Amino acid sequence: MRVVTLPRPDDFDAWRDAARGLIADQVPADEVVWQVGDVPTDLFAGEAVAHAPPPPSSAFSVPRPFIDLARTVVQASEPERFCLLYTLLTRLRREPGLIEDRADPLVRRLDTLAKGVRRDMHKMRAFLRFREVQDAEGARFVAWFEPENHIVRANAAFFVNRFASMRWSILTPEVSLHWDGKALSEGPGATRADAPDGDPVEEVWKTYYANIFNPARVKIGAMLKEMPRKYWKNMPETQLVPQLIAGAQARESRMIETARTEIGGNSLAAWEALRDEAAACTRCHLYKHATQTVFGEGSVDSTMMFVGEQPGDNEDLAGKPFIGPAGQVFDRALAEAGIDRSRAYVTNAVKHFKFEQRGKRRIHSKPGAGEIDACRWWIEQERMLVQPQVTVALGATAARSLLGRVVTIGRERGRPMPLADGGQALITVHPSFLLRLPDEEAKRVEYTRFVEDLKAAHALLA
Repeated sequence: MRVVTLPRPDDFDAWRDAARGLIADQVPADEVVWQVGDVPTDLFAGEAVAHAPPPPSSAFSVPRPFIDLARTVVQASEPERFCLLYTLLTRLRREPGLIEDRADPLVRRLDTLAKGVRRDMHKMRAFLRFREVQDAEGARFVAWFEPENHIVRANAAFFVNRFASMRWSILTPEVSLHWDGKALSEGPGATRADAPDGDPVEEVWKTYYANIFNPARVKIGAMLKEMPRKYWKNMPETQLVPQLIAGAQARESRMIETARTEIGGNSLAAWEALRDEAAACTRCHLYKHATQTVFGEGSVDSTMMFVGEQPGDNEDLAGKPFIGPAGQVFDRALAEAGIDRSRAYVTNAVKHFKFEQRGKRRIHSKPGAGEIDACRWWIEQERMLVQPQVTVALGATAARSLLGRVVTIGRERGRPMPLADGGQALITVHPSFLLRLPDEEAKRVEYTRFVEDLKAAHALLA
């Protein structure tokens, strides 16, 4: 039995050198015991064997994804991580494509460990809080964090780059990092008692946090999923969360009433503020790929609102709804129905373009239920500000957004439906549906039906 001793729990280079030597000696994975420092992992393993770096002749190639995976997994807290990685390495010598097989139990387990490490690194970056203290050289900022994995050294570069101009220390149970503005050094692990409890800046930060807290967007389950309670004790703003949530309903009511008053006075201030907030929306993943948020436009005191599905390629680039091919069909049908688009309000159920990249083209992809639900908050705010008497849902996505349920266009089309805010909804097809019809006669018939639906919606205003 071989015993390999690594100097640190996150030492990828030492593991790689040892693994190369073991492969060169053709040592099976089940005959190797891995340990960190002087702490034995197997009482019956015998004495540790020191492994010198293998000679260059013993080098061999492995897929790049394995190297990336191994660099991450060695930071995990799983005691078997070194053995699991070496097992996969021995198998890759026989099965070079194994690293791409996500159904393989070993690959799947290592992927899970890597995801846990990446999640822990993100939590450290998001929830670590510095507090100011004074020492012989002036101000130093000290933070305490308890990672679940051995991620502190790997995360050091992030904090050096982000806080390069200030002197700081990050204390954790395993290791401490110290930056003096020029060089990074390590120290032994610390305890929570070694970190300061607070500083005057925290009161300013808590005041700021309380003022930017948006009660209308509180989702307690989602918040706890992203920011588990175990991190709260080290974050000053989380002390405010319970009382802010408790008063959320009352604050939301005041916000709505204020917005109604502003719109009732023919002011665009509330709508402009909502549009500007939507420009930075990250409620779902679509913002990562789209060019920009495409918000609604038109008259904010209109009696008629039109809700489409989502912006297309043209709309995504221009930042305006319904200006592409479907928008041209829409404009022509509005004119034939006697509706002035400039006096209506036009928007979409989903504010970001969802697409599939095919070569240089971006092909429309239908939004999913989660994306529709994430964007419903914006539609509700737009409707609250505009207060239309009639809202036309163009397609099934828009209908689901307005009604909160799956809608069959063929069954519900053209039938007025009451909405909770007192207005009425009418469902019809999306103009893009007309463009997809292969038969010219079918296009003519369906276009005529579409215009009649718009006329019926306009008639509801009377």
